[in-house]
This record gives sequence, structure tokens and C-alpha cells, in this order.
Amino acid sequence: MMGSVSPIIRKLSIPEFTTNTPVLVDIYIAAMNYDKAIRDTRIEVWRRNSQNPGFTAVAALMDDQVVGVAYGFNGSPDHWWQHQLRRGLRQQGGPTEEEIHIIHNYFEVAEVHVQPGFQGHGIGRKLMHELLKDKQNTFAILSTPEVDDEANHAFSLYRSLGFTDLLRQFRFDGDQRPFAVLITALPLHDS
Repeated sequence: MMGSVSPIIRKLSIPEFTTNTPVLVDIYIAAMNYDKAIRDTRIEVWRRNSQNPGFTAVAALMDDQVVGVAYGFNGSPDHWWQHQLRRGLRQQGGPTEEEIHIIHNYFEVAEVHVQPGFQGHGIGRKLMHELLKDKQNTFAILSTPEVDDEANHAFSLYRSLGFTDLLRQFRFDGDQRPFAVLITALPLHDS
């Protein structure tokens, strides 16, 4: 359980991120309650993501223990995720002219995770602010699994930071769970 000490949030260099990726992926697996069998594959994917243009990573530390991680990079038409995004927009009748503008200048918030037991104490908010600070992109976009009535810490955080719906009940290729794809204008503001 968290004491009264506030976490230290700091940016990670690409070498720091790639060296510490196993620990960071363990936080992701715990936070998302995923099967540990995906660990090696996710480590590989995260390390590969660190080579994307605009890559930024931040970590939350409590007593020298990493308890949270967030990272992202500039959206690109070459990325799998943007192909998925375009497919979702087509399925809902778009992309509209505004949506075309959006998908040409966004920062993809790829991952935001806080270790269970540390969730609900503002660490995710601090990670998001540090991650998106000084971004030159017009928008930030992320996806999160759908939950009934948006009743979890993730949705509460994203809504409080001004994220609105871009796509709902969207299914990414290879994942049968429905996701919400959320967007906000940058710079980030608390609401």
C-alpha cells in the first residue's frame, strides 16, 4: 500500500527503456491481468516501439521501485495501429475531413500502466502529464478495453484529462475484446 510519499515521475532515455523493458512489461502484465506467456513477445514489441519517431517513455518510482510506466510515439501511416484506426473510421462511415486531419498529427499513447496496489492514487495522471508535456502534436489518441459504465480507474483518468470518444466497441485484429479509442487535443488539460 502507498505511504504518504509521492512518486517520482521521470522520462526514460531509449537505452534506459530498452534495458528495463522486462520490468516494465511485468507491470503491464500485472495491471492488465494478462497471461505471463506473452511476456517475451511483448518485451520484443516494446523494444521495437522505442525506435519509432517521437518515442517518449516515462516511469513512476516509489522507493526506487518502478510502479508505473507510460510510453508513446508519433502516429504514422506505416504503423499497424493507424491501419486499425483507419479501418474503424471506415466502418463508422469515415474518415471525415476532420478525422483525416487528426490521423495526420497525433501522438499515440501506446501504453499507460500502474502496478496493482498503486492504482487510484494519481500516478497514472502524473505519468500522462509528463508523457504528453511539450508534445508538438495536435492530438493524443489511445485505446482502452471497454468496461461496463466505464467503471474503472483508466476511464476515470482519461475522461478527467479531456479524452472523448473517437471509436467505441472497436475490435482490433487479433483481439476479440471491444475497445474504446479515445482522443484529446493537446496540450493536455485537466477537466
